[in-house]
Amino acid sequence: MAVTASGFIGKSAISVRVDFSSVPAKLSYLKRSFCASKPLVVQSVALSPPARTVESPPVGYRKNVGICLVSPCRKIFTASKIHVPDTWQMPQGGADEGEDLRNAAFRELREETGVTSAEFIAEIPNWLTYDFPRDVKDKLNRKWRTSYKGQAQKWFLFKFTGKEEEINLLGDGTAKPEFKVWSWMLPEQVIEHAVYFKRPVYEHVINQFNPYFVDEEEKDSMNSCKD
Repeated sequence: MAVTASGFIGKSAISVRVDFSSVPAKLSYLKRSFCASKPLVVQSVALSPPARTVESPPVGYRKNVGICLVSPCRKIFTASKIHVPDTWQMPQGGADEGEDLRNAAFRELREETGVTSAEFIAEIPNWLTYDFPRDVKDKLNRKWRTSYKGQAQKWFLFKFTGKEEEINLLGDGTAKPEFKVWSWMLPEQVIEHAVYFKRPVYEHVINQFNPYFVDEEEKDSMNSCKD
């Protein structure tokens, strides 16, 4: 695993990238089917319970948006939390009351990564929920002064259309930084490195967005990507 600087470190930007391309995925609970003409398919072998899907956020769950940002090389932006070592996740954050959810996803992406060069591709129609473990629930509810059981998430898929120098872990300066390092990961690596209580949601998200990871217009550009 190599750590490289993408962009620069200074008062105006921090973008430290971890390169997972040389690290083999531990496919202990996943299997992968891939060919040059089809998108990568990730299938669970049922060691994780399926994600819970609902039509609207249940009472007691925080309304949240999640962002799957995919590169032209079919890899997904994933970052490690500042205060929780080795905890990797896709960008996510709370939606304000009455806020358009797609706009909330764009806002959270900008606040957490500095990225504005992103094209909306798709969204998952249903909400996905997960419960907080007791220690996480107590910590977050003290921080937020709430009593949430967990989060109800609406997930959006965006394609990154900018240059890596745009990625800035200080975000746009409107919120406290969330992440310390980031990486482009293959779909199975995103699931593998996710914290256990988010893993069923991540499996569902990646399976739902899988048909969009490769389209006819992008196959030539993908063939030029490094492994």
